[in-house]
Amino acid sequence: MYSQKILRVLKKKKIKVNDRIRLTKDKRVYEGILMPRIEMGDKDSIIIKLKNGYNVGIEFDKKTTIERLGKGRKLGVIPKLKIKRKRKLPDVSMIATGGTIGTHVDYKTGGVYMCRTPEEILSTTPELGNIIELTSTHRPFTLASEDLTYRDWQKMAKMIAKELNSGCRGVIVTHGTDTLHYSTAAMSFMLRGLSKPVAFVGAQRSPDRGSFDGSMNLICASHFTGYSDIGEVCLIMHGSSNDDLCLVNRGTRVRKLHASRRDAFQPVNEKPLARVWKNGKIEKTGIEHTKFEDKKVVSDVKWESKVALIKAFPNSNPAIIDWYINKRYKGLVIEGFGLGHVPTSTLRKQDSWLPNIKNAINKGLNVVMTSQTIFGRVHPYVYRNLRLVSEAGVIYGEDMLAEVALVKLSWVLGHTNKKEKIKEMMLTPFAHEINPRTDLNSVVKSE
Repeated sequence: MYSQKILRVLKKKKIKVNDRIRLTKDKRVYEGILMPRIEMGDKDSIIIKLKNGYNVGIEFDKKTTIERLGKGRKLGVIPKLKIKRKRKLPDVSMIATGGTIGTHVDYKTGGVYMCRTPEEILSTTPELGNIIELTSTHRPFTLASEDLTYRDWQKMAKMIAKELNSGCRGVIVTHGTDTLHYSTAAMSFMLRGLSKPVAFVGAQRSPDRGSFDGSMNLICASHFTGYSDIGEVCLIMHGSSNDDLCLVNRGTRVRKLHASRRDAFQPVNEKPLARVWKNGKIEKTGIEHTKFEDKKVVSDVKWESKVALIKAFPNSNPAIIDWYINKRYKGLVIEGFGLGHVPTSTLRKQDSWLPNIKNAINKGLNVVMTSQTIFGRVHPYVYRNLRLVSEAGVIYGEDMLAEVALVKLSWVLGHTNKKEKIKEMMLTPFAHEINPRTDLNSVVKSE
């Protein structure tokens, strides 16, 4: 609630929350919708939502003038878009799982919360009705991506497979960005025989903000699922901080590299598969990919949940490995240094990871080595200490991202517990997650 002095002025002017107002202070004029005061905000400041979608707080004093311009739109109410079937447009399904792209603002607390149905998400982007025909929409759950587990991935994979096998050309999945690249990796392994486009889409900014990026991401994802000949799980989001184009990033080759930029997701150890513009232009980069084909996809959701990702760091205690042994884990992925190093010095035996790694492998754990450098690949033979770790039985994961290796090892262990078979499967590319050579020109730099 605003302070009493503000409430008295508002009452005198017959101004209510959600009215359009003009406020003048220090010769500056602000026009917009009167917002409710945020619970943690200053009681003596008036909050206005400007036409561009951003909010501004103005300290109210005796020199401040305010007038009512009329009735504004009611804030906090999500308009619903009725999906109209159109002829001669590709059939695409949408699955909404949560995340910023499906949020709305609580104008009392000032925070955002997840509440949007697929139809409500579509209300932010009515242009989709002229690009694709959304034959079905689903909301299996509404969760922030950090709350997802493998059980949600299993549910997601089954639903995607069902939609694709029912005749639609592609599927759009809206998702939170924080663990989005984990989910695209999981779907890349779980959807066997996939040859239709599956586009994962998120947003770095919520729909109430003028810089909301979800609409353009959805438009580009619609062009991709409706018209592209790429039949893979891909992540479609901004290719720069501007509203110019989106990148089509392979589900096992992408990572969130920035906490807040709209072009946070960039390909790793590979160029993007394509670039997509809002007008529907799709420009492929020449990277080999699975071609579109209308055939059945199988949801292979076998999974081992007792797999963990640990990171080596200076002065790290290798006893953390023993904790996972005691908890009866089946697999560990290590983010090592550089080419896959961990502390192994014979001069500092108390700090060496080697005895703990050997013990873990002897106790039945499967250990995979990746690099925390993100770009590049691990190599077990360049240095002597690398050879020692490799000879202990560690699987060096080529150029797989650590997150992808974690997901893949969980999926592999869901299928077999035989050591040699596990190593064979981990080093076999199932979803383009391993390249025989790393292209040094594959790094896509943000502006």
